[in-house]
Amino acid sequence: VPNASSRYFLVGTNQAQTKHRVLKIDRTEPKDLVIIDDKHVYNQQEVWELLGRLDLGNRTKIGQKGSSGLSRSLSAFGIVGFVRFLEGYYIVLITKRRKMADIGGHSIYKIEDTSMIYIPNDSVRVTHPDEARYVRIFQNVDLSSNFYFSYSYDLSHSLQYNLTLLQRPYELWSSPTSSAEEEVQKQSKHDSFDIFEDEGLPTQELLIYGRPVHITLIARRSSKFAGTRFLKRGANCEGDVANEVETEQIVNDASVMSLTAGSYSSYVQVRGSVPLYWSQDISTMMPKPPIRLDQADPYAHVAALHFDQMLQRFGSPIIILNLVKKREKRKHERILSEELYPAVINLNQFLPPENCIEYLAWDMARYTKSKLCNVLDRLSMIAENVTGVLRTNCVDCLDRTNTAQFMVGKCALAYQLYALGMIDKPKLQFDTDCVRLFEELYEDHGDTLSLQYGGSQLVHRVKTYRKIAPWTQHSKDIMQTLSRYYSNAFSDADRQDAINLFLQVYQPSESRPHLWELPTDFYLHQRNTMALPLDRRSYTMWWSAGVLSYLPVPYDEVSCEDTMKKVKVRRANRFEESIDIYTEFFKPYELTSFDDTFCIAMTNSAREFMPKTVGVDPSPFTVRKPEETGKSVLGSKSSKEETLLQRKTAASAPPPPSEEAISSTSEDDSEDDRDDDASVSQRSTPIKLLTESGESTRTQEIQQQSVKEPYGLNLAEFPAAKDLLIYEREPVSCFPEDSIYSLSPPQVDRDSREEFESSVLTGRGQVRALCREDMLMYREYVKNRYM
Repeated sequence: VPNASSRYFLVGTNQAQTKHRVLKIDRTEPKDLVIIDDKHVYNQQEVWELLGRLDLGNRTKIGQKGSSGLSRSLSAFGIVGFVRFLEGYYIVLITKRRKMADIGGHSIYKIEDTSMIYIPNDSVRVTHPDEARYVRIFQNVDLSSNFYFSYSYDLSHSLQYNLTLLQRPYELWSSPTSSAEEEVQKQSKHDSFDIFEDEGLPTQELLIYGRPVHITLIARRSSKFAGTRFLKRGANCEGDVANEVETEQIVNDASVMSLTAGSYSSYVQVRGSVPLYWSQDISTMMPKPPIRLDQADPYAHVAALHFDQMLQRFGSPIIILNLVKKREKRKHERILSEELYPAVINLNQFLPPENCIEYLAWDMARYTKSKLCNVLDRLSMIAENVTGVLRTNCVDCLDRTNTAQFMVGKCALAYQLYALGMIDKPKLQFDTDCVRLFEELYEDHGDTLSLQYGGSQLVHRVKTYRKIAPWTQHSKDIMQTLSRYYSNAFSDADRQDAINLFLQVYQPSESRPHLWELPTDFYLHQRNTMALPLDRRSYTMWWSAGVLSYLPVPYDEVSCEDTMKKVKVRRANRFEESIDIYTEFFKPYELTSFDDTFCIAMTNSAREFMPKTVGVDPSPFTVRKPEETGKSVLGSKSSKEETLLQRKTAASAPPPPSEEAISSTSEDDSEDDRDDDASVSQRSTPIKLLTESGESTRTQEIQQQSVKEPYGLNLAEFPAAKDLLIYEREPVSCFPEDSIYSLSPPQVDRDSREEFESSVLTGRGQVRALCREDMLMYREYVKNRYM
């Protein structure tokens, strides 16, 4: 609700509209952001009275030109943040959302659309010729794509971290309170805002014999050294690596909507670039630019900074799975392995043996080309031996890394379902509905990351490494490679500028060159290289103080007041708003429909992967044959191709058998005939009956198919003519006058009619006079009941 000249009033409310907060944004400051929050919680009546007073106080005098009072400008679902370039501040609002997941009753939404509103009014606005260009660069980051938020659940941290916070005392993790003036000063001094980008948050529904289980995959991409392929490689001087993504898979029993009472299981793994100073020269663009080490690091200083971060976040043990090539005709990827392995050895010699970093190098690309080795079996063996947080990397951390993470996630999923009591042993087989669903989940996850970092979808998928990919996949791989090459050559530089501006790595100023004038963004991400180190970290005790004393527990999750102060964890108090999950989700205070209440837009469910036939085991853990799932191992046909195949098969079928042959068909033969979705059995013959006019009809065949889908049975035999005559001679009803137009009323005796009329009158409040029999019955009842 704005006042056009002086200020905006932003009114926030909960779903039930029982609690309201008011935020006042000053519009008279040309470049500073002045926000006043009175910290008061209003009810609906109070907020309407407040707005009424503001409307009355801001009205212009009668007869003068201009708007009067307050006017509604925009309705939104949340504030993304505030941003400033060369002029005044903008506010970015979420104008459209879509529910994507539910974690313990906490709704997770995807941003569908946003609106960017300039705050200062026209009378104080100081225009700048380059402002519009910065706005266009900023808007190149599509907020309606793969950004998620929640009002009550912290998506930026893992489930274990959030549950640990729930068990801490209030004063340890709640944000410190401050007055409105202090908030205004803070907002005026800082131009940046915090936003968390989740690369993908799909949820699937897995129904296990009627018991709903949700599998949620959350990917959190680091904002520290973010960028695009070739432009961001290795690590910066603070230990932040390129393309670092924390992937968390949450499995929970969806029949209980509570984080405290429900059953939840979470597993986290990480991908990221090799933590060294390295890059690739793209001055002369080629498919594989040469890898070079930019800086000598004999004491593994940058790797120490990176693994120190991991020890704080995840505890120990940290396991490295290095998938880069070992044998090459021309040394390329091998350069990274030859530098990383000595760095890990150097760091491990100072750690206690039980907390050492485990290093595993495996040339996945070489094993893929071998006909004697099964890549996924080897990855499955690696996954079974993982007991901590796995850090996987290849060169780009895209194709090979995604397949490896899928296999580790598949192994972890089996143990998660086993821990929740869903399966009797921690083992999941391929070609089951559950694993097919999980595979698609990880491929969507990998495609999203690959598009953002590499400019195309995944080139090599799980089916590629299983060697069951369709022959058409090869041409798709070529197109994805060309798309990735084109993106790296022509569009990555602009995308990198947008990322740098969006994450406030670069802040526009009159006293510095414009973003598009910089020859490189190296010094934006490597700021410490230009400053003299005041407190150089020890090469032997390379970890932060206090980290080792709490291992294997992550330092960030230790419920100790001193530790929390050192880590500087500043969390918002989620219980301050007193969110009622039941009221927020089911909305008993208003009329709703099933479509609105159950509107989670899950990517897919196990029901889509189960076969059409019903005569099979409905468990999602049963191995399906390709013909049962309606999909060929060489690729599923489109519905158009399936229809054409069925028509050709029906046209080439032998003529229909005689009526006697139809009636003498054995039951065993009819059971063996299959009616799969992808093909028509060669033994099955479409049944055609002749009408009185002699024309052929497929009515019975269509009925047969429609009956088979819900009930799982085929009508192999049809009644003969003599059987139909017997059926027609049987009386349809005992009432001779019954038809579709008339019906004989049933005969009712007088006593029943009087009893019915008495009941109707009693319901209307017209009680008939009691007779002698009624009085005797009442007296008998009182005598037996109370005397």
